[in-house]
Amino acid sequence: MDLAGSGASDDTAELIEGGRDEVGVADGDDDSIDAPAPDPLEEFREALRLKPGDWYVVHTYSGMENRVKTNLENRITSLNMEEFIYEVHVPQEEVSEIKNGQRRIVRRTVLPGYVLVRMDLTDQSWSAVRHTPSVTGFVGHSHQPVPLSLAEVEAMLAPAVVDDKQAPQLQKQKQVEFTDFYAGDSVMVVDGPFATLHATITEINVDAQRVKALVEIFGRETPVELSFTQIQKV
Repeated sequence: MDLAGSGASDDTAELIEGGRDEVGVADGDDDSIDAPAPDPLEEFREALRLKPGDWYVVHTYSGMENRVKTNLENRITSLNMEEFIYEVHVPQEEVSEIKNGQRRIVRRTVLPGYVLVRMDLTDQSWSAVRHTPSVTGFVGHSHQPVPLSLAEVEAMLAPAVVDDKQAPQLQKQKQVEFTDFYAGDSVMVVDGPFATLHATITEINVDAQRVKALVEIFGRETPVELSFTQIQKV
């Protein structure tokens, strides 16, 4: 009788302990569900603040931005400038275009004629960048270029970290009358890295729902492509 009773007690203890384990797992699941998802933009801002060096803007021949990036990265290695020049970036975006009746996603350069370089400015690093083939100079004083503020860098690079699933939703939030835009119109850019800047429309592509426009960037007019949802008439 005592042995049977002891076995029953052991079984009961195991059931209670098992129940506790299940509750613990459930509690852990609740904690994981309640934990807020990380904000990719906030993570990007924090990483940006912690990176060494300053961001500078380099003039290039239009259409040669990616070639300049490759050439400069090769020069950084060959000239042993890794401790002074940290990153070369060509801001790009994915856009939808229609060609031969087919809609496709392509990557376009956001800042035609410009490349961003994160570096510590010294005579040697300046020379390494300035004498890269297809580079025409730095933005600002020729020998004392002015670095971008973190806010300016964020405006140019942050759109790339927006989740692909969010982009269609952001586009749907804005509806405009496409027929309101004409070549020669002055418009205000309301979204993207050129937000708050004025632009002059030079060409309209109704099928792709995009315009080509001139925007004054760093003191000179630069051709850019914008979607209809990124601009409004002034």
